[in-house]
Amino acid sequence: MAVAPPRPKWPPLNSLRAFEAAARLQSFTSAADELCVTPGAVAQHIKSLEAQIGEKLFVRHAKGVELTRLGASILPAFVQAFDALGLAVHSLRSNAASTEIRIAALPSLSQLWLSSRLPNIRKAIPDSSISITALETKPNLNREPFDLAIFFEDLPGSTDAVELGRDIIYPVCAPELAATLSDPQDLSTVPCLHDTTWSNDWSIWCEATQSGDTIDHHGPAFSLYSLALEEAKNGAGVLMGHDALVRDSMANGSLVKPFDIEVRLPRRIAIFQAQTTADTPEITKIIEQLAL
Repeated sequence: MAVAPPRPKWPPLNSLRAFEAAARLQSFTSAADELCVTPGAVAQHIKSLEAQIGEKLFVRHAKGVELTRLGASILPAFVQAFDALGLAVHSLRSNAASTEIRIAALPSLSQLWLSSRLPNIRKAIPDSSISITALETKPNLNREPFDLAIFFEDLPGSTDAVELGRDIIYPVCAPELAATLSDPQDLSTVPCLHDTTWSNDWSIWCEATQSGDTIDHHGPAFSLYSLALEEAKNGAGVLMGHDALVRDSMANGSLVKPFDIEVRLPRRIAIFQAQTTADTPEITKIIEQLAL
């Protein structure tokens, strides 16, 4: 008899992670995006896991995947387990006396709202360093190594987030172009710039202000709001401004409001905090500075 017989092996952690992400998101492709791998890699990990346990976890369809009864029954336990693992990693990092604070934010907020506030934040916490990562979607702070996340959020919003301001929209343009506009109907005579993320901005504003359908919905479109903003400054057309994102440009005079008509959207800028930073003085000071 062997003194140290071979022991059964656990499934690889990567296979378990692929299953949890695909099951939670109901998509191999979405899981691949979250895990920064290819959909084929996710499929292979799950296939390997199914082979090891001897039962299917997903039913494959032409239009996607669906959890089997077994897959659905074990998903909550895996979600809880990976959340706990993420929180443990957060605790490890914070207890290691790291002086780096990591913030995730929407690209437009990073460039046009947060950047001008960083000098005061650095003064408030001189012994810490701040790293900013621009992301299109809010990260799961239970899983990803960020201390704070700053994103637009539809109201009523999360109870665990701090509101930093409401989303208010109004047209903006260069002063020279504004001089040619006296009424919202004049928008039919100039190019209207569009941001692809907020593609309904003009329609929402026109409907709320009863300005009529005078907007060229086939006007220049930009996937980066900051680029659309620069083109508005250059006199290329009128852009639907989001107050938090155009305030600095309004203050320095490079953009103006051709009409004093604003629309308050059911959306806010919110800051989310990782659970493990709840009692961190530096994080509290950052939130206080941003809420001013």
